[in-house]
Amino acid sequence: MTQCSKDAIKFKTLGKRSVVADFNGGTITSDAGALLLDKTERAIGLLARAAECFVDYRDANLIEHTVEQLVRQRVFALALGYEDLNDHDELSRDPLLAAVVGKCEPTGRARRSRRDRGRPLAGKSTLNRLELTIEDADAASRYKKIVLDFDAMGSLLVDVFQEAYDASPEQIIIDLDATDDPLYGKQEGRFFHGYYKSYCYLPLYAFCGEHLLAAQLRPSNIDGSAGTVELMERIVSSIRSRWPDTRIILRADSGFTREVIMAWCEANGVDYVLGLARNCRLVAEIAEELAIAESEHERTGKASRCFKDFTYCTLNSWSRERRVVGKAEYLDKGSNPRFVVTSLGAQAWDARALYEDLYCGRGEMENRIKEQQMCLFADRTSTRWMRSNQIRLWFSSLAYVLVSALRRVGLAGTKMARSRCDTIRLKLLKIGASVRVSVRRVVVALASGYPLKQLFHQIFHRLEAAIASRPFRPLRC
Repeated sequence: MTQCSKDAIKFKTLGKRSVVADFNGGTITSDAGALLLDKTERAIGLLARAAECFVDYRDANLIEHTVEQLVRQRVFALALGYEDLNDHDELSRDPLLAAVVGKCEPTGRARRSRRDRGRPLAGKSTLNRLELTIEDADAASRYKKIVLDFDAMGSLLVDVFQEAYDASPEQIIIDLDATDDPLYGKQEGRFFHGYYKSYCYLPLYAFCGEHLLAAQLRPSNIDGSAGTVELMERIVSSIRSRWPDTRIILRADSGFTREVIMAWCEANGVDYVLGLARNCRLVAEIAEELAIAESEHERTGKASRCFKDFTYCTLNSWSRERRVVGKAEYLDKGSNPRFVVTSLGAQAWDARALYEDLYCGRGEMENRIKEQQMCLFADRTSTRWMRSNQIRLWFSSLAYVLVSALRRVGLAGTKMARSRCDTIRLKLLKIGASVRVSVRRVVVALASGYPLKQLFHQIFHRLEAAIASRPFRPLRC
């Protein structure tokens, strides 16, 4: 007999056949690539340690979702493209997500409450306890009892970064930058920023290559470099505890060219190369080079640049003279002088190489910040309080580290080795599959027409090899 459904949607007719669709396909997921995220997490041990940064004051006899399961659910969902806690009221039914989160009964049939049966995962009201618990909550608190240790979470990102190396590197470059996080409500710490022309937060990021070292939420009524010394003290101390001989270079734009930052670097053996805002004294210093560049531009009709190496000291704010490199550039639109100040010597880095090869490399960090904000929802800071918004920023950061590790470990040497997080999500994580749960197995039947089967297998085997190098740690149901 012809099978009909009152919910069927008829799209068109193909000869004698009609094309119809309904939502009665059974247990099907659109996120089968979450299996790769689970493998990646086991390879780097990220979320298990992130869960250890929380103190859980709940009664262990009454809970159905451990902190680790809640953290895994929240971060996996962000990596899969689900930015809102509201999404989890439907995601809580997904048996595949339940399996990768670590639920031993991914169908949810064993839930204590009858209304929760069929929902193996936590809903939004349970998940928000990770974010909204106040700092001084304890076992006597009424509802929210899961407290995050901010210092532990801040240290975790640096630990994971160092573990990505088999041996200590000779040199690393730490990039710092501040960016705007637009706000549309009455959040705590909300101020109008004149440069960005909006109400926003002003988070501070630290990267080393594609590795995220810090994501610190701040109000926007401060200098862009505020808190840099304290952040660098923590990061550098952690790095040197494992890599005492590694040379560290701090790289940032002119917003971080502050006496306190440069003096701290000089006192602690950290080199720096920082943008320097131009002024009339600096421009006068390279007047001859600008004239040469203009003459060359008039002769060739192309952009022309030359460099000058000199020492410089401000009239009041700097404590000493420092090496400055000036770029005298002339373009079709006119002169374009630029300057950097550095602690690096001319023997190691001549003027052109210092500017073009070293300083200009910081532009890649801006791509990483955009990737986290645009692809992994780092700007979803819509709760009322700064503390909970910082926790949301960290969850986004964990999702970035997870997908970045998938790219670094699983996709190295492939055509997708430098793909953005959203491209990885689209091509590797958003895969249709049916899910069958039996007594002994959870069978995930991936779409037969998936075009990247070979790459999927390749990633799996690479992650398996990475997992083999780590101690086995079974998930607790």
